[in-house]
Amino acid sequence: MFKDFTPFDLQRDGVALHGRIGGSGPALLLLHGHPQTHAIWHRVAPALASHFTVVLMDLRGYGDSGRPAADAEHLAYSKREMARDAVAVMRHHGFDRFQVLAHDRGARVAHRLAADHPAAVERLLLLDIAPTLAMYANTSEAFARAYWHWFFLIQPPPLPEALLSSDPARYVRSVMGGRHAGLAPFAPEALAEYERCAALPGTAEAVCEDYRASASIDLVHDREDIAAGRRLTQPLRVLWGEHGVVGKCFDVLALWREVADDVSGGTLPCGHYLPEEAPDALVREALTFFQKSRDDNSSSSKDI
Repeated sequence: MFKDFTPFDLQRDGVALHGRIGGSGPALLLLHGHPQTHAIWHRVAPALASHFTVVLMDLRGYGDSGRPAADAEHLAYSKREMARDAVAVMRHHGFDRFQVLAHDRGARVAHRLAADHPAAVERLLLLDIAPTLAMYANTSEAFARAYWHWFFLIQPPPLPEALLSSDPARYVRSVMGGRHAGLAPFAPEALAEYERCAALPGTAEAVCEDYRASASIDLVHDREDIAAGRRLTQPLRVLWGEHGVVGKCFDVLALWREVADDVSGGTLPCGHYLPEEAPDALVREALTFFQKSRDDNSSSSKDI
């Protein structure tokens, strides 16, 4: 799926981080969601690599990245730690400043990345999410039914872990296939990769900890930002699927404008999995948004 990309592996504080890099030009980091891996970008990354140095990474707990042990406060799987992973990966490749395209759980990492490391993140394009705190605070019955795994995975161990690990492929297919388009959008090789990684030792524990962190320590960090008046200052664009749940249950742009200064966005003709359901439309949006940064930098250089 990524024949022109080079695999990489590194360690941060004892946690293995795996990914691929390809292309040339300004740096663009791609972050995937649940229950997937960086393979979600296989229809998008090659086109973006014609314009950018594209870095794809597996979040800790997913893909071929590490699965650190759980802790009582779920700190190991906080979005703050995952954001630090992302910074380490980009610095490993020589990039102190970069742009971010992120989906689902990866977009929650990107939110924390932009908040904690504002000098590193130039602009970000987030896919099919509203802010985590706002989504929990505004949960409706319709959202709870569609996103049942949010509330199942945060239950105390060991029940969620036991059920996930008993049949990982079935879990993957149930979560992904239960949305708008079923399993049809997913290439067989990508689906096989998601199933392979879901079955790796420690994945069930890591996935549950990811969600427990989002329902606990991540909300603490979000509330601290609000109390301190900290907002995202980078240009932020948000896209969501017109057939998905997020846009039907939440006023996406209004919620993002509560925490960010420069927000734009809209829908694409698909469901939740934008990179696999509407890759061509996503590439067009990404090129327009990210190349504006290049144009702005070029203009600034000329002005100087």
